[in-house]
Amino acid sequence: MPQPSPAPASRSRNPYGRLFTVPGARAFTIGNLVARLPIGMFSVSAVIMIAGARGSYALAGAVTATGLAATAVAGPWVARLIDRHGQARIAVPATAVALLGGLALSLCVHYDAPDWTLCAAYATTATTPNIGGLSRARWAHLLRDDPDALHTANSFEQAADELCFMLGPVLAVFLCTRLFPEAGTLIGGVVLLMGMLMFTAQRATEPPPSRGVRATAPFRAPGMPPLLLGLLATGAVFGSMEVVTIAFADAHGHKALAGPVLALQAAGSCAAGLLYGVLKPAGPVGRRYVWCLAAMTALMTLPLLAARTTGSLASLAPALLLAGMATAPTMVTAMTLVQRRTPKGRLNEGMTLAVTALLGGVACGSATGGWAAEHLSPTNGFTVPAVAAFLALLIAVGHSRTARMSTGARAPQ
Repeated sequence: MPQPSPAPASRSRNPYGRLFTVPGARAFTIGNLVARLPIGMFSVSAVIMIAGARGSYALAGAVTATGLAATAVAGPWVARLIDRHGQARIAVPATAVALLGGLALSLCVHYDAPDWTLCAAYATTATTPNIGGLSRARWAHLLRDDPDALHTANSFEQAADELCFMLGPVLAVFLCTRLFPEAGTLIGGVVLLMGMLMFTAQRATEPPPSRGVRATAPFRAPGMPPLLLGLLATGAVFGSMEVVTIAFADAHGHKALAGPVLALQAAGSCAAGLLYGVLKPAGPVGRRYVWCLAAMTALMTLPLLAARTTGSLASLAPALLLAGMATAPTMVTAMTLVQRRTPKGRLNEGMTLAVTALLGGVACGSATGGWAAEHLSPTNGFTVPAVAAFLALLIAVGHSRTARMSTGARAPQ
């Protein structure tokens, strides 16, 4: 099928309005948003279902950790197949396999199967494609000659991520508690498949497959290893902040408010992401990435200061809202760098590696933040996300200096 030429978005005053004048953009975006919403449901649904049936949060955590480890292995492999053979040809069957994994998990829990079967079933869901990456790949293909519009598209996608991860857990809790424990997993799987079918049906906007194209593996591409390390540290910011905030709320007798308070952080990130998409940042992307990380490092100290000086959840809430405002610009800029540094024909794989690094960081941050909250104090636990953000900044600054020293100039972006 012939691919459309990259048509710059029409010159509307609203940058987001310009995006959706691109032929086919609205249709694939609707399908992608439908498919993306359940991604924020699955882990919460699994924890509620397993802990409720087996009475063990430790088992629920082990099962979800197994799924995360499986995703780190299977995710880049699925993305590589998508790059080679096309989104529709690979993403739909991969999603169907993941849906069968969710069904198997529900049956194993319902019929009291051995614990190891839960891990095996949940690991099968790791074939779920990187749905946000599929959408970003389409934008990169359609807007490859319009960097300003692509910046706006990446900002929109980041805001969509934040929105789905705000709504997904709320929907999961509602379904699992109001209907039946397996409802979140089963209904989420059906919605995922429906959205994926809607998304992949839009063939005119699908990037062409790169079968036969020989390119360097994304993790070996220049500039990618330090970028992935930085994303690993950034993921630790997210994972540790979530666990420490829950521990802090629990210690002050307000555990039920931990969810709404954490949602403020996501809301701040969503709002900042949409605003960032309207702006036209100047200068090299690599330099902007360093400045975004510097802002995130500074703002991540606010929850620590609020917790230490007041010890109040009421003062922590606005601190988290402000801290979240640096998240989306950092992620938008990081994904722009991933798109530029990934070899041609392997974009889905490159972005999936970035998401895998983030998820690995979330797991490490959750473990570290939980240890700090338990062995130090919930208040001192807020040191972990601040240190993780500073580590991400050091990695970016170190790479920037090394690149300038090796080339005698700024590293090419």
